[in-house]
Amino acid sequence: MKLTEVLIKPILTEKANAQSEKLNKFAFRVNRRANKLEIKDAIESFYGVTVKEVHTIVVPAKNKTRFTKAGYVEGRKPAYKKAYVTVAEGDTIDLYGTV
Repeated sequence: MKLTEVLIKPILTEKANAQSEKLNKFAFRVNRRANKLEIKDAIESFYGVTVKEVHTIVVPAKNKTRFTKAGYVEGRKPAYKKAYVTVAEGDTIDLYGTV
């Protein structure tokens, strides 16, 4: 798998921001077929940091329903894979670079 296909986007939530400040951990949404070694190589090449460890989680799909004028609309949110990446002390990833 190419390194450009591994990372999809960073996860920017309150929990992820707190972990990045306190624990030097960053969360990313990654390709379902990517393994930990590919994720580590992609982070190191794109952001220029040293990765200490990578934890991955497959978030299961969820059923969603809502009530509209036309009745109940049922759907399904797809499953996806998250990676929590811990970088070395002194390194940081600037996710808000040009905002």
